[in-house]
Amino acid sequence: MAARPSWELSSVRNAARLLKEFSVTDRELGVAELARRLGLGTSTVHRLLATLADERLLERGPTGTYRLGLAVHELGATVAPHVGLHEAAMPAMAGLRHATGETVQLAVLDGLHSVYVERLESPHTVRIFARVGTRLPATTTSTGKVLLAALPPEDLDARLADWTPERPTPHSIADPATLRRRLRDIAARGWAENREESRLGVVSVGAVIRDAAGAPVAAVSVAVPVDRAAAATMRRYTTLVTDTADVITRRLAAGAGG
Repeated sequence: MAARPSWELSSVRNAARLLKEFSVTDRELGVAELARRLGLGTSTVHRLLATLADERLLERGPTGTYRLGLAVHELGATVAPHVGLHEAAMPAMAGLRHATGETVQLAVLDGLHSVYVERLESPHTVRIFARVGTRLPATTTSTGKVLLAALPPEDLDARLADWTPERPTPHSIADPATLRRRLRDIAARGWAENREESRLGVVSVGAVIRDAAGAPVAAVSVAVPVDRAAAATMRRYTTLVTDTADVITRRLAAGAGG
């Protein structure tokens, strides 16, 4: 098993693991059962439960078992927009994967990072391996660049004010003037490409998804191994990706009553 990062807090990880044990079928759990599932001592689980209950993430029932608390439901309300995005995006993403036979990804912008929140793998033997939750420098990805290009100028300026270029590959953008110029071009045409900028051997094309108010909320992309990324193929994929982004945008608007 790979070593845990030196910065990791085992208590936080154990608390997260504990919370994930609660589900629709396991709404209430006791100390002994949680200790068994987590492989932890009962005294450790007692302390975790007491702390989480004090923070309202759990609440103790009359029989001594625990269930998810009010604070979890409050946090869940903040995730609701992403649930709507998932529901709007997945059918269109499935269609895009079927049409291209390549890996399809959905990402959101977090500061200057692109975070992948949905992913459909290519059926090819040679495909792009990553996982949901992966964070990459936004300036190196098609999803990140198209989302940065869609930001209001004042928001973009604020994010780039303290930009320290990250260069996962020699093709990554490292010059602020070059980045600004690329983002202007992307904003004008409505899609972005990544040519081995985040990972050698991988190219992608991405397009922005907007909410009912027209604000950029996510981006969808197709990622392709470079040996399957002929110019004519990528032109076709660009059309398919932009069409898919438009479909998801319309679905989000319809879901919001727009």
